[in-house]
Parts: sequence; C-alpha cells; structure tokens
Amino acid sequence: ESDQKRKRGIHSKSPCRKTRRPSLPTGTPPPRPKSPSRPPSPKMQGMQSPIMVMNTNTKRETGRTAQLNNIAAAKAVSDIIRTTLGPRSMLKMILDASGGIVLTNDGNAILREIDVTHPAAKSMIELSRTQDEEVGDGTTSVIILAGEILHLSQPFLEKDIHPTVIVRAYMRALDAAVKIIDSLAFPIDINDRSQLMNIVTSCIGTKYTSRFGPLMAELALDAVMCVAVDNGDGTKEVDIKKYAKVEKIAGGSIEDCRVLKGVMMNKDVVAPGRMKRRIENPRVMLLDCPLEYKKGENQTNVEITKEEDWAVLLKMEEEWIQGVCAQIASLKPDIVVTEKGLSDLATHYLCKAGITALRRVRKGDNNRISRATGATIVHRVEELREEDIGTGAGLFKVEKLGEEYFTFFVDCKEPKACSIILRGASRDVLNEVERNLHDAMGVARNVVHDPRLLPGGGAVEMAVSRAIAEEALKIEGVEQLPFRAIGLALEVIPRTLAQNCGANVIRTLTKLRAKHAEATEENTGGKACTFGIDGDKGTIVDMKELGIWEAYAVKVQSIKTAVESAAMLLRIDDIVSGLSQKGKGGGAGTGTGVAPMADDNDEDPPEKLGE
Repeated sequence: ESDQKRKRGIHSKSPCRKTRRPSLPTGTPPPRPKSPSRPPSPKMQGMQSPIMVMNTNTKRETGRTAQLNNIAAAKAVSDIIRTTLGPRSMLKMILDASGGIVLTNDGNAILREIDVTHPAAKSMIELSRTQDEEVGDGTTSVIILAGEILHLSQPFLEKDIHPTVIVRAYMRALDAAVKIIDSLAFPIDINDRSQLMNIVTSCIGTKYTSRFGPLMAELALDAVMCVAVDNGDGTKEVDIKKYAKVEKIAGGSIEDCRVLKGVMMNKDVVAPGRMKRRIENPRVMLLDCPLEYKKGENQTNVEITKEEDWAVLLKMEEEWIQGVCAQIASLKPDIVVTEKGLSDLATHYLCKAGITALRRVRKGDNNRISRATGATIVHRVEELREEDIGTGAGLFKVEKLGEEYFTFFVDCKEPKACSIILRGASRDVLNEVERNLHDAMGVARNVVHDPRLLPGGGAVEMAVSRAIAEEALKIEGVEQLPFRAIGLALEVIPRTLAQNCGANVIRTLTKLRAKHAEATEENTGGKACTFGIDGDKGTIVDMKELGIWEAYAVKVQSIKTAVESAAMLLRIDDIVSGLSQKGKGGGAGTGTGVAPMADDNDEDPPEKLGE
C-alpha cells in the first residue's frame, strides 16, 4: 500500500506534500490565481510606466536652470534700453501692432511695444509700467538697475549660496541704501518756482523736448499747480490723471503749446446756427440725464382704439419735453451741458429761451467742467437749484482748430482742472511730446507731495555704493558678498551715463570713485559728496553747481522696485509653461508661465463661430 502511495506521489508525513487538483468538467475555465500578499520586488516596480502629472506639451525648467534663464532674460531686457539713459541717449524706432511707428527713448514706451514670451522678461517689463504709474519717471533706470543686480547674482548661485541668503542680504542692503539716501536729501520750498523749474528741467533734459528750452517744464509746472488742492492738513492732492487733460492737435509749432485756465473739449454746440458760440461770464448747468422722451428699453407695444389717442400720445411727449425745458429755463442758465442725448424738440425750446446746449459730453470732461466752473452735476431736472449753477468761468467760446471745432471754458477764477493743448508737426512728434510732458508732470507732482531733492548725474548712486561698501565690512558670514553687490550694481547708472556720451568709462568712473572716497566727513564738514557725471560732456562735475537735481520719490522708488523685483526673480526655482490655448502650436507662454489646461468640452468663442 505504501509502495502504491509512493508511486502516486502522496506522502503522509512529508512537509512539501502535493495534492492532486480535482478534475474540472470540460469547457470550464481554470480559476484565477490569488494575488500575492507580499509587495512586488524592486525589479518589478522599475518596469512600471512613469506617472505623467503634467500635459506632454508642457515645458518645464527647474532649479539652477530656471534661475540662470531668468537672469539671462532680465539682462536681455535691460540691454535693450541701456542706451536710452541720459541726455546723450539714443532713440528707438519700433513698429507697433497697428502698423504705426513709435520713436522714443522713454523706457516704458519702448518696453510696452515689445512682444516677449519669457515670463521673467514679462515681469521686468511690468516693473517699468509700475514705475511709470507710481512716479512717472525713472522707467529706464529701474530696468537697468534690476538687470545689473540679477547679473551680479549669478556668481553667488554658481558658488551654491542659497537664493534665500542672497535675498536676505539684498533686503538688508536696501534698508541701508534708503537710510543713506535720506541723509543725502534736502528739503525745498515748493512755492519757489525757480527751484521747481530746475528739477523738472533736469527730468526732461534727457528727452526729445529738451531742445525747445524750458517750454515743457513750464507747461508741466503750470498744470500741476493748477490741479493741486490743499487738503487742510499741510498735504496736497494732485490728480493729474483725472483733472489735467492733454489735447493733441496736429499742425502749428511746438511753441504754440499752452496750459488753459479752464477746460477744452472736442465738441460743438447742438445747433450751430441758432445757438451762441461766445458768452462772457456764463451761467453753466451740468446734467447727467437725457433731455429727450424716454424710449422703451425693449420692444414696446401700445394698443389704441381711437385715432385721436395717437395724437394725444405725441402731444404728451411734447408737453413733457416742454415742461423739462421750462424747468431748466426758470434758472436762467446760459449753457446746458448733458452727458446724454438731446432731442430736436428740446433743442428748439432751448433756442427759444436763448440757451446754448452741448450733448453727449464724456463723463471725465463733465467732471473737469464741474471743477473748473464750480457747477454741480445734477441727475434729475426736478432736483435743480440755484446753487447748482456754475459761475466760475470767465469765457465760453467755440473755435475751429485745424479741421474740427473745440469748446473752451476758460479764464476761470479758481480752476482746479485744466487742459493742456499740444501742437506739433506730426502725430509722431505729438505722441513723443505727450510722453515727455507726462514724465515732467509726474516729477512736479512728486515734488509737491514730497518736497525733497537729491543730486542727479549718478552722484547719489556713487555715494550709496561707497557707503554700502563700508557697511559691508561690519557684516560677518556669507551675506557680506551679496550685500556689497547692491553697491556695485548701483554704479551701473554713472557707468551707463559715461558710456552713452562717449567718455572713457574706466577713467571717468575711477576719478568719480576717488572723488567720493576723498569726501570724508572731516573734509566736507559733514556734507555729502555731490559729484556726478555731466551727461553731455562726460566730465566729473559738482551737481550743485551744474543744477542737476532729482526728486526724492523717483530715486527711492526706482531702487526699491529694482531690488525687490530682483529678489523675487531669484526666488523662482521652477518655471512651467505650455500651450496657451487648445489648437495653438508652439510653446508660447501665457505671460505667467503656466498654461491653462484646455478642456475637451470647451465651446468655441462666439467670434470663432460662423454667421
């Protein structure tokens, strides 16, 4: 029996006993083997396909590569506008998207026309726009400075200094630089027009309009002083964006530019033959409501049973308009200005009352007229009162300039709004003059807000650079090198000034460094060294004697913006960019560097659909 069992392969006491499987009926599939309870071996894991988290079209840069690419992009942007700094700067000619030509040396105007794809370059261009909105000037300096700071950061990254350590040192250096600038600044009297003219002239000395003498500086000062309003607590509010309107009229010469003591707009009276075009000491009424019968917003159906009812309806409309015009005429205004429509029937009644009317005036223009004449904008005719009428304007007139008619409210008693008329040979010249005027008004506004001055011509940058180099000796550890780098980066401004006027850069900078090194507190009697580079001749001059000044707000803002933006770009260690839209080829970024994922269920926008 045991021999028979052995032959069958059955062992009663064997540890590796095998049992015969029961035979299955024909056609039955074999049972699935049980999954092993133990984890798969590393060899099996390595054979699995990798998990794709991102879209396959996505382009990604990480770590050192991303940082070095950001630095290269920022350097490329700063190199574009490096030659546009200083009075001997070069111009850039750019063909914009609409086919027009932009001819300028204004940093912001150049960069906003350039189409870039790298997200770091887009961030740099955003810097220039921010600087332009905040202080109006220094758009070129801030880009050059940020590019130089990032360029000097590259050796630290290659030495494996952590970006956070570099950024911490940069922020310490920024605080030290602002304290040094505060010690260099000195206050001025904003009522002293000659001092203000010096500052504004220094600002536009690097611009196209500098060849026309002090004309632009005078226009900017007149405009800013006109719209400045005293808040009562010693500060002044200057809103040049809302209350100082620039009107560009082609033709004439630049010497014909002027600031009006009042408001001008591109409008003519409603009925030119029947309404007056010149009124002295007018009573002005401003409305924000239509002087026409209200129409139904959607389709309106009226059912009438008698033919006479139609005539009654029309008569009711006429009576309503007649009543509104009678209410207006009862206050005896000379001019009615409305932002909405004015019907022919209302025009007829106003002409009979001897009232001049303007219709569909822009909201901004209406606000400026209100501020210049003292009138109040009224929203319903029923609410009109005598005190809403403005009597501040000395003269209302309509004149033809070029091919169009313009309305003037001028000779105002206390005009807190103004219009600036710019004349020039061509549209390109006018655009460049407007950009220069915007910068000049920005500087004048900054000085009114914060009446402190700093010497120009790279004197501040050189003084701060020397002071930071001395301060760096007190810092221990790795942070000392990046701290000193901010001082070195600031030297790019005097270096570029010398470069752009054709001077010997190395000799000029060495002389300037020596001048600032000699100017210790004992030698100067505690006064700061104000030697800088004359941008016209490339020589070293005392900026106080030359009369080149810069506004405190512009200088501090440009240094703060440059250092903070460089710190932000250094802390980026991952850039993800992909397709911006479904169906678009290439790997163009979206501006932020991260592409929105296209959904398969997205519908086409209406403009892509057929009729």
